[in-house]
Amino acid sequence: MPVSMSEDASDRDRRRHVRVKLNQLIQYRFAAFDDFLSEYAADLSESGMFIETDEPRQLGDTISVQFALRDGTRLVECLARVVRVEPAGSSAPGMGVAFMGLDDESLSLLREIIVRTQDLEER
Repeated sequence: MPVSMSEDASDRDRRRHVRVKLNQLIQYRFAAFDDFLSEYAADLSESGMFIETDEPRQLGDTISVQFALRDGTRLVECLARVVRVEPAGSSAPGMGVAFMGLDDESLSLLREIIVRTQDLEER
């Protein structure tokens, strides 16, 4: 069953990581030999992201995700599990994914993206 995109105080209290709004082009694919699809991520945290798409995968599916800093200098690549689905036709269709097995370099890059985004939001 889909979980609503709306977030109340109890949802925010349960979150382990800071989540930032984002409009970042990302690429993902479902199997090793599939072509990458390009969509936008609406938000990002150290543990995952929400990918805007009218064709979300099923809960529990695993996808391969990759995205770079806006200047294209460094790339994050990892596997992610679909943990939330908002179906096409909802107010914010897409899927929430949880990152799996991030290496130290990718985690460091994620933290850098989050800090940069927070700094921009505060201006």
